[in-house]
Amino acid sequence: MRSGGETPHRVLGRLRFLLQCSECFRRARELPDALCYVPREVQYKICKDPSAPSAAAAAAARSLLSVWDSPGPARGGKRAARTTIEVRKGGCLRATGEEYCNGAGLWVKLSKEQLEEYASGHGLTEGWLLAQRFGEEGDKLVPVNSVEKIRWQQQALGVDYKPAASWEQAVDLTYSVHLGGKPRLAEQDEAAVQKFRSVPPGWSYDHDVELARFLYDHSERELPHGDCIKEHLSSVEVSSQAEDCGAAHLTDNQAYTFWESCGLQGQHWVRLNMKKGAIVKKLWLTLDGHVGSFVPRRVAVYGGAPNRLQHLRTVLIHESSYQDVCILRDMKTHLPVLEIRILECRDKGHEVRLRGIKMKSFWEWDLILNTGMFQPARLVRYPLLEGVDTDVLYRRAVLIQRFVHLLDSVLCYLIPFSEDSTGAFSALRTMKPFLLLSKQTTALITHCLQSSETTPPQTQPKLYLNRHLAQEHRANPALDPSCRNAIFTQLYESLRSSKNNQTLNYRWPMTYSQWWECDFITEGIIDNGGGFRDSLSDVSEELCPSSGDVPVPLPFFVRTSNQGNSGSDTRDMYVPNPSCEDFPKYEWIGQLIGAALRSKELLTLALPALVWKQLAGEEVSWSKDFAAVDSELVKLLEVLERVDREAFEFMFGRELTYTIVLSDQRMVELIPNGSSTVVRYEDRKEFIRLVQKARLEESKEQIAAMRAGLLRVVPQLVLDLLTWQHLEKKVCGDPEITVAELRRFITFEDFPSDDIRVQNFLEALNNFTSADLSHFLKFVTGRSRLPVQITVYPEMSNVDALDLMPLASTCSCSFFLPRYSSAKACEELLRYAVYNCMSIETDRNPWDE
Repeated sequence: MRSGGETPHRVLGRLRFLLQCSECFRRARELPDALCYVPREVQYKICKDPSAPSAAAAAAARSLLSVWDSPGPARGGKRAARTTIEVRKGGCLRATGEEYCNGAGLWVKLSKEQLEEYASGHGLTEGWLLAQRFGEEGDKLVPVNSVEKIRWQQQALGVDYKPAASWEQAVDLTYSVHLGGKPRLAEQDEAAVQKFRSVPPGWSYDHDVELARFLYDHSERELPHGDCIKEHLSSVEVSSQAEDCGAAHLTDNQAYTFWESCGLQGQHWVRLNMKKGAIVKKLWLTLDGHVGSFVPRRVAVYGGAPNRLQHLRTVLIHESSYQDVCILRDMKTHLPVLEIRILECRDKGHEVRLRGIKMKSFWEWDLILNTGMFQPARLVRYPLLEGVDTDVLYRRAVLIQRFVHLLDSVLCYLIPFSEDSTGAFSALRTMKPFLLLSKQTTALITHCLQSSETTPPQTQPKLYLNRHLAQEHRANPALDPSCRNAIFTQLYESLRSSKNNQTLNYRWPMTYSQWWECDFITEGIIDNGGGFRDSLSDVSEELCPSSGDVPVPLPFFVRTSNQGNSGSDTRDMYVPNPSCEDFPKYEWIGQLIGAALRSKELLTLALPALVWKQLAGEEVSWSKDFAAVDSELVKLLEVLERVDREAFEFMFGRELTYTIVLSDQRMVELIPNGSSTVVRYEDRKEFIRLVQKARLEESKEQIAAMRAGLLRVVPQLVLDLLTWQHLEKKVCGDPEITVAELRRFITFEDFPSDDIRVQNFLEALNNFTSADLSHFLKFVTGRSRLPVQITVYPEMSNVDALDLMPLASTCSCSFFLPRYSSAKACEELLRYAVYNCMSIETDRNPWDE
């Protein structure tokens, strides 16, 4: 058994439990009681606010707590409490184990019997207390065991008695084998358990999958984080400052300004006063390396209430660090104050100089599951969740979080040790969609990829490509049926050529970012990475053209029927050509997919879920997956199944035979002599089954060849851990580009904060469509999708000129921004450039020709 912190009997018990849960999720049945467990009674102790004046806190002999008849208003809302209860100093509050979290904070429930202990005549059947308020300081309720209860348990059941009172303990007690005495499970709250256990009306496995996707999209990893300094930082204080080098320079985002201390050695500090509710996940110092003695060598970070700062971390900054240095990460709670103390500078320097402070931070209520997350505006992209009661979504999300927490605890035991062994995860396929929420998956995938890496070649293959011939071929593919002039074919044949004596296995480290070097004939390019990325973009465009108005230049993929259906929302998809039997090339496409997955490069293939699922080893179904290929056929078969005999005869008569047209427009027979056999009304369901089978499997051999190539590059266990959505995103990047998303990846260098050039540029991008933005990405980076980092510099060759054509360098992903007379002029020239300037103009000096 591998080390994972769990005993064998507990691991086996949890595996049994996960299998049972997985089946319940799949069949939309009630989940096991252990997952829904809520203790009937919990003791809470009041923890006083540490930021409150110590004298007042010490003098308080009692606490008054407000009670609502239901979880109270969210932040900023107003609703009067129904009553108050008094708890004496040092005493405990008896409540149920039922909790509820909304935008205001965490609530706990009191039963009528428990309420009567503290107040009478309130007329409540239950009461709710705010145990912990989001975004504000104040007293908190913390679960504890009271002294009286512990003493009674020890007298009655022994000194070592420890009752099980959590859902995790309930799982382990119920499903694990115990030798000797078995701990007793505390009585559960039947009403609260039933709320969790009951399956919402009309709920299905697909609802759980969509809810898991919602939770992932609104998790810390995916939440957008804009200007965190502006949004979450209230103010900055410093111990001292030199003239014209004040604290304001720490947050002005300028490369040429800095804060410099002016005080005693070892007594320099920077204090960050955070806004209420802000949680810092990462904190960086931007160093100034021009004078070594001004650079901090050792810093300590303290946090908490202003009068009660606690040590969080001490960091020794490496001598080679001259950029951003992370000094704090992964805080779990809001800290009102963060204080950075510079303990020591390099070369025993007396003063310290910092160019800035950066942070990644979030609001507390965005990181903790609560009902406020399920706002109607957020649910628009999740059709199955729209209209579902907020409380239902919240409780179901709690169960999914519990399930994933247990899955994380045993996930390392489910995957195989090596590529030659088999793991147990194949038995748990239903769990795969929930891996999006796993905290272990990324680390396991990284480990699997790194352990299967090979040493990259010492020299890259140099390939000579003619893009002008390729463009001629794209314009009229019929003139070249062999497709020998396509970039895809030029690459494939060049890599197989006898001149290229090295076989590429594509199992290289992620840092190996250029697989071959391109020499574009008649083009002035030195390929330092930009030309290579251009070739991948050209291959993507040839395999799956982004425009529906151009011919497909290669035979490997064909347009889906939906591309001709104006009512479909999936009109840009392609499927493998059922007629094409060039399987070695399909296998190479699979290898390129695997190489893109291993690296930071993108291979943009517009394939439907039907294909990605099969590549990832997931099951496909007609009802869920084929509508993205041919929605009209899916609707027709639905009508055919429900129609009565009279309508069937009227609609089809004797014209419906056992034939079907595939995606490549070939008509095939579903049974022997199918073209001359009429479908009878009573046989229509068998006809439907045959049609579905034929269409679902029409590209079976081609996809199998692609998957074989993919598995030559990526271990099977990596595909076991990846959902098809993750596989597509890792290979293709984000399919939809918005200005807000793009701005997250743009960095402006050497611009003043209020530069008109930046304002015009951003206003121009705001008027770009998603397709425009995709072309802009390709113009600057050679890629068509995010993520990719872009750096924007001022155009320096013609400083005073207006309305010049913009320039870019794809090798360094840099964009050079000229001055424009208006945002409109910037928009027009930029759009023209991204659609019409194909060659990489800035990689070679034109005056050298």
